[in-house]
Amino acid sequence: MTARPANRHQARLLRLLRDGGPNSRAQLGDQIDLSRSKLAVEVDRLLETGLVVADGLAASRGGRRSHNIRLAPELRFLGIDIGATSIDVAVTNAELEVLGHLNHPMDVREGPVAVFEQALSMAAKLRSTGLAEGFDGAGIGVPGPVRFPEGVPVAPPIMPGWDGFPVREALSQELGCPVMVDNDVNLMAMGEQHAGVARSVADFLCVKIGTGIGCGIVVGGEVYRGTTGSAGDIGHIQVEPDGRPCACGNNGCLEAHFSGATLARDAEDAARGGGSQELAARLAAAGHLTAIDVAAAAAAGDATSLALIRAGGNRVGQVIAGLVSFFNPGLVVIGGGVTGLGHNLLASVRTQVYRQSLPLATGNLPIVLGELGQTAGVTGAARLISDHLFSPA
Repeated sequence: MTARPANRHQARLLRLLRDGGPNSRAQLGDQIDLSRSKLAVEVDRLLETGLVVADGLAASRGGRRSHNIRLAPELRFLGIDIGATSIDVAVTNAELEVLGHLNHPMDVREGPVAVFEQALSMAAKLRSTGLAEGFDGAGIGVPGPVRFPEGVPVAPPIMPGWDGFPVREALSQELGCPVMVDNDVNLMAMGEQHAGVARSVADFLCVKIGTGIGCGIVVGGEVYRGTTGSAGDIGHIQVEPDGRPCACGNNGCLEAHFSGATLARDAEDAARGGGSQELAARLAAAGHLTAIDVAAAAAAGDATSLALIRAGGNRVGQVIAGLVSFFNPGLVVIGGGVTGLGHNLLASVRTQVYRQSLPLATGNLPIVLGELGQTAGVTGAARLISDHLFSPA
C-alpha cells in the first residue's frame, strides 16, 4: 500500500468504508459534510489511487443508480498481539475481517528477539496459505507501557529485556510495511470497539485480566494513552495497604492479590494445604495449576475455587468502582484469559461496583464480558494500523 488519503475528507471516506463496508456514493454523502460535486471529486480521486474500487450497482433511490464503492479487496493488514504467555497473529482484509488466525504459547520474558522470531514465523505461515501476498501494514500489541509516537516499550514490569527495544523500526524492516505499536489492552479495547460489544459506545473502559491486569480507556471514541503511555495501568493500584509484595516493587497492588498468575499460585497453595480435594487432584495430575483449572473446579462445585474467584472479583470490582466514579463510562468490558472464570467472576465485579459507586454513575452501566475473545487484540491491532494508513500522509 503506497497511496495515502490526500486530505481529511478522503480519510473520512476510507474509515466509513472500513467500518460500514461497501456503500453507494449517495449513502456516503449522507454521512459526510460535502456537497455532491465535491464528494464525487474525492471518491474519483480515491478510485484513481486504487485504495477503493467500484463494487456493483447500488440500490435505487430514484433516478439513475450509482455504483457501490468498497475498499480494495486485496488490501491486507497483519495483527500481532503479544501477551505475557502467548502470541496471537492474524491477517485481516481492509474491513478488518479476520481471514486467518494463529495462536502459539510463548513467554514474553524470553525477550524481543525470540518473541518476534516466533511472530514472524507465524505471519509467514499465514502468508503461505495464500491469505496474503504481502502486508500493507501491521499493528502490534505488547503487554506493557508503550511510548506511542516511537513505538517503543517503556520500563515494562513483566518484560525484562524489552525496555527501549525499537519494535516499530525493527518489525517495519522485517515486514517491509508500516508498523504501529501499542499496549495490548488498548488494542483489545479497539477490537471490541470495532467489532465487539462496544460498537455503539463512545466512552468505555476495557479491563483485561490475564497474567497481569490493565485497562484500556476510550474517550469520545479514541483511546486515551496518557502523557507517557502508561494510562490504564490499574494492576498497580493499591488494594491492601500492608498487602503482598508486587513485582513492581510496591506492596498491596491489585495484581499481587488477583490476576491469572496470582490465582494459579493461590490455588496451588490451597491444594497443597488440603483446602481442596478437587484442586489437589488436578495438581497431582498436571504438576501445576492454571486459572483454567480453577474455573473447571469451580464449575464442578469446588467451594475453595469459587471463594478464590469471588475474592478476586471483589478486588477487581473495588478498583473498577473507583474508576467508574471518576470517569463515568457508558460501559465496562471485562476481557483477557481469566474471563474463562465466567459469570462467577463477573457477578462479583458487578456487585462490588454497584455497591461502591454512586447510583448516578451506575444506574445504566452495563458491565459485560468481551465478545471477541482471542481475536480482540489482533482486530484492534489491524484497526490501529488502518487508522494510521487511513489518515492524510
